[in-house]
Amino acid sequence: MKNLVLLLTVFLLASHSMALEQPKHRVLETIGKIELRDYEPSILAEVEVEGERSAAVNQAFRILAGYIFGGNQGQNKIAMTAPVTQAPEPASRPGEKIAMTAPVTQETVSATGSAGNPRWRVAFMMPSKFTLETLPKANDERIKFRVSEPVKRAAIVFDGFSTESNLSTHREQLEAFVAQRGLKIKGEYSMAFYNDPFTLPWNRRNEWWVAIE
Repeated sequence: MKNLVLLLTVFLLASHSMALEQPKHRVLETIGKIELRDYEPSILAEVEVEGERSAAVNQAFRILAGYIFGGNQGQNKIAMTAPVTQAPEPASRPGEKIAMTAPVTQETVSATGSAGNPRWRVAFMMPSKFTLETLPKANDERIKFRVSEPVKRAAIVFDGFSTESNLSTHREQLEAFVAQRGLKIKGEYSMAFYNDPFTLPWNRRNEWWVAIE
């Protein structure tokens, strides 16, 4: 029940996803639903989990949402609408709230984990007011932080719920575009989700990303 309340709180507060801070990027070219983008570095909070895709992202979301809602070593609690950059303090201090950002991303780490299940990496982008030095330390050691490299990506934007059929259809479209253009990819394809579960299908924003040379 506690986890359910936390998830509902996050989803309701994040319902206007376009108002949330998003990764800084420049659109280089638009071809229908596909964009070529140039991304700036950003700080990511990541966690790796095993299991079926939707169950894995829900598990990881709870872990990461716990961090931004105070499961960290901070000096003061900060309102979601106006985060203030502060240096981490000892664990005895109250947790610091961190502003929500969008999207939540998910990618495959390996085909199988310890129990034969797929292993996933799920990430939240941290607000740009923070640095690695000023981010509060996570209480949960499963959460790791890193600065992403500047990267060029091919992305496809689509609506609808994140069903396996919808995701598969649009990944295939992006793969076909990449092949047609003769683009060289770097790393795995990633999913990006921008909306709460109550957003109507035609108003939803989902994306597939892949880094390209």
